[in-house]
Amino acid sequence: MTTTPTPKKRGRPKSTGPKLPAKTKAKPRAKAEPKEVSVKPAPATNSLPTNPFIFEILELVDAQKTNAKKVEVLKNYEHDSIKTVFVWNYDSSVISLLPPGPVPYGETNAQTTFAGTLSENIAKEAAGGESATGQDLDGRNKTSIRHEYKNFYHFVQGGNPALTTTRREMIFINMLQGLHPKEAEVLCLVKDKDLESKYSVSLENVKQAYPQMTWGSRG
Repeated sequence: MTTTPTPKKRGRPKSTGPKLPAKTKAKPRAKAEPKEVSVKPAPATNSLPTNPFIFEILELVDAQKTNAKKVEVLKNYEHDSIKTVFVWNYDSSVISLLPPGPVPYGETNAQTTFAGTLSENIAKEAAGGESATGQDLDGRNKTSIRHEYKNFYHFVQGGNPALTTTRREMIFINMLQGLHPKEAEVLCLVKDKDLESKYSVSLENVKQAYPQMTWGSRG
């Protein structure tokens, strides 16, 4: 009787090379701790010098984090000059007689000597750039809105109808050129009722700070 040989089982040949290290489970990445964001505190609501510029008051209002603090600043620096600015800006019955938009230079030689409009150079100076007119930008020895606000009636309907358009515009231009650049910038915004495009101060803030003020019927 013939015996049939049992077939050998095929398997993987034994490796004679170096053994690969066993796979290890990747350690979970440690979660990065959230970075602390430092929030700069708002300046104190009474941090300005005596008789500050109007732009200084507006900047301090703008820097406050809450409406209550904005109102507090306005109360701390209450003055007829800033109230007049708000009336011109927010009261719809006050109609500006000045042309909207950028203010040109009043003198022909100034217009040719300094590039751009008066408004553009005021904005440049207000931002800390070199004065296009060579003026001292400190402004402490110039006039201010605090001293000029009683003359604003020249620029609105019903204030001084005897003025010609040209004369009215020249008075405004001369006033701007005598003001600190940031004060002049405020008036350029206010004449177009555009104060809120630069400063975070609302009509509601003003009404809360000065509840005795009346609105409307001024035209």
